[in-house]
Amino acid sequence: MSEPVRLSAPGTRWTVPDPRELALRIRLRAVAMVAPHGFGYLGQALSSAEQVAAVFASARPGVDRLVCSPGHYVIGPFAAAAELGLLDEAAVAGYGQDGSPVEAIGTERSPVVDYTCGSLGQGLSAALGFALADRFRGSDARIFTMVSDGELEEGQVWEAALFAAHHRLDRLTVLLDANNSQVDGPVDSITTVEPIAAKWSAFGWHAQDLDGHDVDAVRAALAGAAAHAGQPSVLVCRTSTGHGLDCLPPDADGHFIKLPPDLATAAVAELTGKLEALRA
Repeated sequence: MSEPVRLSAPGTRWTVPDPRELALRIRLRAVAMVAPHGFGYLGQALSSAEQVAAVFASARPGVDRLVCSPGHYVIGPFAAAAELGLLDEAAVAGYGQDGSPVEAIGTERSPVVDYTCGSLGQGLSAALGFALADRFRGSDARIFTMVSDGELEEGQVWEAALFAAHHRLDRLTVLLDANNSQVDGPVDSITTVEPIAAKWSAFGWHAQDLDGHDVDAVRAALAGAAAHAGQPSVLVCRTSTGHGLDCLPPDADGHFIKLPPDLATAAVAELTGKLEALRA
């Protein structure tokens, strides 16, 4: 790829006939991306698949933006883009390989998303920068921002939240993946971040707490955020890093899942079966 394709790039086009099917295809594609390595950020795709599918079903191609604050979460947008024809097969096959722009942890050169960052906690600052700049330009673009619950331990997130609420950046919507997982262990064993929705509300945000694996609920919440004027919105999406893949062992490390060949084969078979049942 010579130039990275991004959601907001003029001329970008895609359609999502069935967000539920796209969420399944994101999981299946993520398995294929991680399998050659034998391990990787599969859990992030499993927990965020419905959120990513809902964003692609809701966003206006070539207008709205997607910011992915936790860089290791780009596997979800990459998988969706591959399924929707925004990334070619050769590009996505290079996921996580040396020199590939389709990286395991996103950088400034990553395709698909409009911004991502390796260091956690910085994405919301970039997102509100987009929102403020779009306001100055007279654009009504929405900025969808993926944030993880582990990032709430970063002070920069809350500084950005204060700024966004003060400036009433109501085109800004955060999808907060509350999967209670981070590299050191469960989030609630490291730092108490609950009650999450109440904290964001106290910071001046329109907050909704919902089942992040119910794609219809996520889409409805995104529509509600679009209709809510005068405040930025946050969707606290309650999720699991093993959701949708029953073949994973119960002790699988959701942050960095090991995927040996036999487990990858079982995962493909399980997800393929679910796709066929959905289409039946």
